[in-house]
Amino acid sequence: MKIRVLGAGAGGGFPQWNCNCDNCRRLRNGQFNGKARTQSSIAISTDNRNWLLFNTSPDIRAQLEAFPAIQPKEGIRDTGIKAVLLIDSQIDHTTGMLMLREGKPLNVYCTEMVKQDLTTGFPLFNMLKDYCTVNHHPIACDETPFEIPGIDDIRIYAHALKSKAPPYSPHRHDPHDGDNIGVIVEQISTGKKLYYSPGLGEIEPHVFNAMQAVDCLMVDGTFWTNDEMVTRGISHKHAREIGHLPQSGPGGMIEVLNGVPKARKILIHINNTNPILDEDSPERKTLDANGIEVAYDGLEIDL
Repeated sequence: MKIRVLGAGAGGGFPQWNCNCDNCRRLRNGQFNGKARTQSSIAISTDNRNWLLFNTSPDIRAQLEAFPAIQPKEGIRDTGIKAVLLIDSQIDHTTGMLMLREGKPLNVYCTEMVKQDLTTGFPLFNMLKDYCTVNHHPIACDETPFEIPGIDDIRIYAHALKSKAPPYSPHRHDPHDGDNIGVIVEQISTGKKLYYSPGLGEIEPHVFNAMQAVDCLMVDGTFWTNDEMVTRGISHKHAREIGHLPQSGPGGMIEVLNGVPKARKILIHINNTNPILDEDSPERKTLDANGIEVAYDGLEIDL
């Protein structure tokens, strides 16, 4: 199983277009030892020809152009994308579907709650009816295994995460199972497994059990501290308040991942304010010392 990181950044990417925080300013001025990142998405394949996308970011066109394996190989109009799986209905994870409208009908796998959001508050599915149409395939949140036609040798299990629907959602303040999911992706022939959860606000027992059962983790790396946005004068909201477990501090992601000794550990969905983007920072060295990697655009993993 090959995993390609199309984008490793949080909403807005890095540098964010309207941000003059320390990280964004120094990257633009060439004073930063780190990489620019587009908004988070990954792709998975077992044959390097047929790909399953996890989320479709607003940056998807540039991400696909930078990835030759997924580009057209046959016919006038073609794609290596066989299906899209949506983790949630956040704008930075779904807007890219508009860029895929020139193709054949999109096979989209998502929960009923995500489908509701994308036919009401942000009616992407409705909009796409006049272009390529969307074939919706429902995902259950109880770890019932399912397979996706055209993506050979892959089995997927999904479970609900405690989270909020996006601000535009009609049920923003009324959480439901399926607003956000974590997924285990298993290669059937080898038994190798990935756990993918770019938005993870709480380590519930079923989440920790899933982490223990896989060979590779790609999990929420949005913020270093709970008050990161507050101390930088960017927002009054804290990381945990908006559904992201910070890396540092008691009960933070570093502490959680240190309790998972066997898996390869990779942070993804990294906010532009996070000091771990600076490869010379003390925070990045702390991750290195704990055996935790930081995803970047173009990272490829073979399981």
